Amino acid sequence: MEEESIFIRTFGDYPLIRVLDFLIYSRDFDYPITEIAKNAGVNFQTLKKLWPQLEKNKIIVATRILGGTNLYRINAANPVVKKIIELNNFLCWQRAEKAEEIIA
Repeated sequence: MEEESIFIRTFGDYPLIRVLDFLIYSRDFDYPITEIAKNAGVNFQTLKKLWPQLEKNKIIVATRILGGTNLYRINAANPVVKKIIELNNFLCWQRAEKAEEIIA
């Protein structure tokens, strides 16, 4: 079983958190919605219910069309997304510092 990310451990294991977690860690790549659901470990139908809100709030952005399929990625230009990424980075650094204290 895969270890939960610090982001999921902090905010809870919910579909939206799982999707954000996947998109944050994979922000250099774009994916079709089906792959986002699969890689985030979220049911596709559940993601389809969350998707309109993510688009409306510009959390995700369509990047291109490949073989008739829209590809998406997290919208790193969105100020809210920037803060979420910043928070995730802070949580990771905080965790690393605690682990370093335990080792030392």
